[in-house]
Amino acid sequence: MKVTAELSVYPLREDFKTAVLRFIDELLKRQDVIAVTNSMSTQISGEDDAVFSAIQQALRASYAQFGRQVLVAKFIPEHFADIGPDG
Repeated sequence: MKVTAELSVYPLREDFKTAVLRFIDELLKRQDVIAVTNSMSTQISGEDDAVFSAIQQALRASYAQFGRQVLVAKFIPEHFADIGPDG
């Protein structure tokens, strides 16, 4: 099933920008999902297993490097955002 997730991460630290950018970088490493960012959130689209796996991987890496943080996620099932270099 295709799914789109909108993610906002809130590191519980003063140097939050570095943690947010590393979280996004980790999501963008994946070749099996499409991600786009803006000043308020990151949207990630693809097959549900790939999207959930990408979020899990990015969150684990972020927790390991930066400690406690809050992740707010909204999911739209059966949706594939037309996002990407041409979209």
